[in-house]
Amino acid sequence: MSTVLKSVQEAKAIAWDTCHKIYVLMDDEQVQKMVEYGYKDDMLTKDELTTEQMMNTLEDWYANSCALRFIQAVKTVKGDPNKGFNSLVEQGEDWVR
Repeated sequence: MSTVLKSVQEAKAIAWDTCHKIYVLMDDEQVQKMVEYGYKDDMLTKDELTTEQMMNTLEDWYANSCALRFIQAVKTVKGDPNKGFNSLVEQGEDWVR
């Protein structure tokens, strides 16, 4: 099982900046932060999509992103928010599902 699929199965939502940043949001606090950051129109939750639909959407977003694209899972880590980022697809890496 791919790391992207495993993360999506446990995720609360996915978000995209419509350029190159794609996030798999692992908890409700991260979903709220993305709304605050303006991702509301380019964010889809588990309430809206199945895991398979989320994977298809990620695949579409990735195909339509610029060359600097990446996919990161992000969860809330108290004390050091940078520790909550986990690279699922490195920047510039080709991703084949």
